[in-house]
Amino acid sequence: MQTVRDVQGKILETMKYIDKLCRDNGIVYYIMGGTALGAVRHGGFIPWDDDLDIFMTPDQYKRFKEVFEQDNSESFVLQEWKTTPDYLEYAKVRMNGTTFIEEHFKDRHEMHHGIYVDIMILHKVPENRFMQKLVYYESKYVTLYALSQRNWRPKTKVQSMVLKFLKVLPNKWLAKKCYKRIYKYDDRTDDFKYCYWITPAKFRNGLFDKSFFEDPVDVDFEDTKLLGSQKIKEYLAYRYGDYMKLPSEAAQKAAVHAFIFDTEKDYKEYLEN
Repeated sequence: MQTVRDVQGKILETMKYIDKLCRDNGIVYYIMGGTALGAVRHGGFIPWDDDLDIFMTPDQYKRFKEVFEQDNSESFVLQEWKTTPDYLEYAKVRMNGTTFIEEHFKDRHEMHHGIYVDIMILHKVPENRFMQKLVYYESKYVTLYALSQRNWRPKTKVQSMVLKFLKVLPNKWLAKKCYKRIYKYDDRTDDFKYCYWITPAKFRNGLFDKSFFEDPVDVDFEDTKLLGSQKIKEYLAYRYGDYMKLPSEAAQKAAVHAFIFDTEKDYKEYLEN
């Protein structure tokens, strides 16, 4: 019987492929979120975690996409927010010949559903608090719109009302406008912070001092080394507070993404059935 640890093995295989492409071509990425937390607290994956997340800035991601396409790998595909209808969040490198079906995407037969690594885009935002808040709320709108395209079930009456309201808005047009502003400040060389708010993260937790993401260093992760922040512990303390404290069992279960997973069979076999 396959376990989360088997899935982690395939995720790590995918990440090693990404890491080699990046190092061979001078592309910078950073392990982030729970992946950075796992590296420091567990020496690799958080035991119950079934994904791996990295940050890239837009220019680094553009370069990564170029070398990925030139590599023409038969083992992996790049799934983008721009190429998958109504998939608005971030890119994934997915492994062919595997299955990782999330419940809210189980009816999306046109999508690739292989085991994956997430590539989150780390944007710049001015130091001006008003502009930061504007980008924050636009990012939250994009996140809610993405959730509305799935079988996501709102947890509160307010969320339910917001999702109903979204149905009457010109969402594709608005999402395009929001993304334009989210990318607007990425050429800045001074007077900026980094941000990532296309997640459930609150304002403070998704706003980062640029010193967190300067020259990366090797960070031990399982049996390899991945690129991470020189200030990885400061980043984790800022992001999570007491990051060495384990979450509750309920929180651990809630962190699992997979509805169906299989490290040996292609997802198409499951979709056909």
